[in-house]
Order: sequence, then C-alpha cells, then structure tokens
Amino acid sequence: MTPTDQLFADRYQLDRSLGTGGMSTVRLAFDTRLERHVAVKVLAEHLAHDSGFVARFRREALAAARLVHPNIVQVYDFGLDQATGRQYIVMEHVDGLSGAELLREHGALAPDEAVEIAAQACRGLHYAHRNGVIHRDVKPGNLLRDHERQVKLADFGIAKAAEQSDITKVGSVLGTAAYLSPEQTRGEPAGPGSDLYALGVVAYQLLTGRLPYEGNSLPELARQQEAGMPVPPDRVSPAVPPALSTAVLRALAPTPQERYASAAEMEQALRGGLRGTAPGDADATVALGDTDATRALDPTMATSAMAAPRRRQPLQPVREEPRRAPLPERRPAREPVADPSRSRRRAAAEPISDSPPGKWRGFKLFFWLIVVLALAAGGVMAYEAFSEQTRRAVQTGEEIRGDVQQAVDQLRALLESNIR
Repeated sequence: MTPTDQLFADRYQLDRSLGTGGMSTVRLAFDTRLERHVAVKVLAEHLAHDSGFVARFRREALAAARLVHPNIVQVYDFGLDQATGRQYIVMEHVDGLSGAELLREHGALAPDEAVEIAAQACRGLHYAHRNGVIHRDVKPGNLLRDHERQVKLADFGIAKAAEQSDITKVGSVLGTAAYLSPEQTRGEPAGPGSDLYALGVVAYQLLTGRLPYEGNSLPELARQQEAGMPVPPDRVSPAVPPALSTAVLRALAPTPQERYASAAEMEQALRGGLRGTAPGDADATVALGDTDATRALDPTMATSAMAAPRRRQPLQPVREEPRRAPLPERRPAREPVADPSRSRRRAAAEPISDSPPGKWRGFKLFFWLIVVLALAAGGVMAYEAFSEQTRRAVQTGEEIRGDVQQAVDQLRALLESNIR
C-alpha cells in the first residue's frame, strides 16, 4: 500500500503477504508508532460475526501476550479494525523460514538440524506449559526460524479460541489433522501431552521428510493411530540414529501418560538420541508399556529399549549391638558411716541360723585355741631339733680340732728329731 492509504487500525502500514491459512492471513506491516516491522495476522472476515469466538480470542490473545520467551513469538497487540470489521493480532516479525518452507525446499533435514529445531520448540512449549498455556496447533508452519537459526513458536492461543466455534469448521479442520493427538481425534480436551505429540510428528517429518500417518481425514487418521505405532524413523531414513528414532517414537505414544512428562524431558531425550544415548531402558519401558508401541520398535533396539531396569537392592538396616549398662561405681568395703536402712536390708537378706549366737562364738574360739597350741608345740619341737643338731656340730668340730693338733705335734717332733 502507499503512504497515502489509510492505516490498518490507525497504526499499521500493511505490506506483502507472509502466508495464508483457513482462519487468517499474515501480512508484513510497519508499526508507525514504534517504527518497527511487525507481522499482522488478520483473521477471516466471517469470524468477526461469532461473538463467542471474539470473546475467547481476546482472552487467549491476552494470555499469549504475557508469554515472553526467546523461543516464542511475542504478541504485541490485538483488537478490531473498525474500518474493515476484521479481528487482528500483531506479532513479532521473524525474518526467516518456517518449518513448512524448509521441508518444501530441502525435504528431510540432517538429524542435527532437525533435532535443533525440535529442541528449541521444546523450550518454548515448556515455558508456555508452566504458565498454563497450551498451544493446540503445533505444526511446521508455526515453527519459525530466523537467519540466526533461532526457532520461535507462533500462534499461541488461537486454536483454543476457535475450538468451540462451529464457523471455523466450515471448509477447514481445527488444527491440521496429521498433527492431532489420538485424544484430540476422539474429541477429548487437549493438554500438554497433546502439544508433545504434535511436536513428535513435526520431528518425525523433519527427519524423514514424510508424516508418520498419511490420513486424509480424522476418521482415517484415528484408525491408523489405533492400528499401532508408525514405522520407526531410522527404518525410513538410515541417517537417523536408532536412539533418536526411539526418542521420537516415545513422543508418539498413544496416551499422554506414555509420552514424556514435560517438554524439557523431551528436549533432553532428543539431544541424547542424537548422541546415540537412548532415553533410558527403564524410562522407555515405563513410557511405552505393554502396547503396540513396544512391538513396533526395531528388534535390534527392543533388547536395549525394553530391558528390565536394574533394581537396587534395598538397604539392610545396620544392626546395633545392645549397649551394656555401665558398671556401678566401686565403693570401699567399709563405709565411714553406717546406713541403718542398708544394715536392716542386709540383715533381712542374710539367712537366719537356728544356733544361738553365743554357742557359735564359743565354738569358733575353741577351734582357734587348738590351732594356736598346735602351732606352738610344732615350734618347740623344731627348736629342740635344731639345738641338738647345733650341739652335735660343735662337738664334732672340737673333736676334729683335737685330732688336727695332735697330728701337728707329732709332725713337729719328727722334724726336730731328724734335724738333730
């Protein structure tokens, strides 16, 4: 449009079209107030006549505007253009290509490139889910990658605003059928697990260049989903590591309980699968369970993906030895002060004798007297024996001395006689 044309919503100068869908048309625009390029999504004209949709659209657009994250397209403004009667929403302009455009130009992407796109989308979903916002329309066209390879999720909240409107179902299906989770095809409300399923379909498509299920309608899609898991991505494209194929299949599990607990967990599994690390034997077994999902895995992968988890042995309680009571403090045999109560207790504990105390005491004195007399007699007898031995030894010594003196005298006389 030319500068002389009327501004859209008295503020935005509309430029070329960036894309067209069943519910809206996205156009590049210039914000004349803030002087920056933005993307203006102009909703279909017939939606303005649905008062219920308008109320839900405003509520969800406000919730989406509160999401500020590097991997989410920022919502700047929304409202009604009085001149055209069209509802619009103003978003951050991402200068780059969408996932749908990448698939059209290149087909299947290299595993590292596909994982990087899906992993960044996981970050945006994790932030939105923690803030209570469900996307409900995750598909390649809503994944935008700029020239710096930053991936951003677009169109938060619009699917929820339109899901109860009958007008939006004329000529279009709410959410592209191929990316709807099994619970959504059954008419159940969408939750965080539904977004993870849709992102799993996107990851499958980025890795293989094809959809896991080729259904042309919701009933046909539902029948294929109920029939079992799709062909593993590594069988479609040999470039896909088997561990990464297992990680993608877990996101496509039939029920939300069998999928990842959060988008952050899914990001970790995808990056680990690219490095050749499976999500985990125990986690994969719990996540897929006894369903067709386990039977659809590659037999070479089934052994590692479905192996029984190693159970930790329960810790044995440590047996504590019974503590011995401390020994009582040793007291002197005789206490300086007698305790009358203790004497009474001791007397009560001693056995009672039938003999009178005086008679027993006299018997003991008589016994000890005999012992003393016996010892004294023994001592006297020993003394006499010792004295007798002493007398004999003295007498013997005198006799010996007499004999020696006589011999000396005889020898002396003999010597004197010889000398003469």
